[in-house]
Amino acid sequence: MSPPPRLSVVIPAYNEEQRIEPTVRDIVQYGRTHERQLEVIIVDDGSRDGTSRVADRLSDELAEVRLIRLAQNHGKGYAVRSGVVNARGRNILFADADGATPIGELRRLEIAMGNGADIAIGSRAVYDAAVKVDVKWYRRLMGRSFHKLVELLAVRGFQDTQCGFKLFRGPVAHDLFSRMRMTGFSFDVELLVMAQRQGYRVAEVPVNWTHQPGSRVNLAVDSLKMARDLFVIRRHCLTGDYRAPHVATWSGWSQPSPNAEVPTSSEAPGAPPPLVPPPSQ
Repeated sequence: MSPPPRLSVVIPAYNEEQRIEPTVRDIVQYGRTHERQLEVIIVDDGSRDGTSRVADRLSDELAEVRLIRLAQNHGKGYAVRSGVVNARGRNILFADADGATPIGELRRLEIAMGNGADIAIGSRAVYDAAVKVDVKWYRRLMGRSFHKLVELLAVRGFQDTQCGFKLFRGPVAHDLFSRMRMTGFSFDVELLVMAQRQGYRVAEVPVNWTHQPGSRVNLAVDSLKMARDLFVIRRHCLTGDYRAPHVATWSGWSQPSPNAEVPTSSEAPGAPPPLVPPPSQ
């Protein structure tokens, strides 16, 4: 078993045949240009197109890339968790397949981690004159409305919970994703709820973001599902469902405490755990 990479990048993909290849190539090129050892884990969430075919070809060509194919579609949260529990990196990033946030924005998140954060989340809502956010007006409106519900029902202190560009210290990612129960788009909110309850330090970092055509989000249907999920997350909090893991993590990751140090290569785990399907909600 080779030493764990410095960074794991998890990319959930559902019917992303047309968009995923440039994103993966950009990430691999970034790692090579900056002499950074990384792995890219593509999780095909039961796609009906040629996503797995493209990912297979990329994994044959690029040593950094590997594919996890799920037999059926479970949802973005399930796909990201499937990648995270198999990730070996000292830090773990999940990024959307469309490349809306360029991989170069990773540096902004790493600076926040270097300043003491356990988790650094990309944000399209935190103002910074040095970044540009190109988002459609109707998506901004829907996002602001959802944000109000998030503050009311789930978690406060964040301006953008849904940006698909989040970086975790490895042990922290394994701890949180092992407790996660939501399988759809609301998993971002759930992670932040758990992070606050666990006492992890979360930094919200402005990042460049550009709307990409071909979104898999149905604004009407998925917004209603996510609003419903906020009540489910609240119920999980009240019933203590987040107190203990319910998905196996690497035996090499000890239970992290808030403000834990990043493990060195010799301390990091040597093999991934099996995937464990979640219980029904």
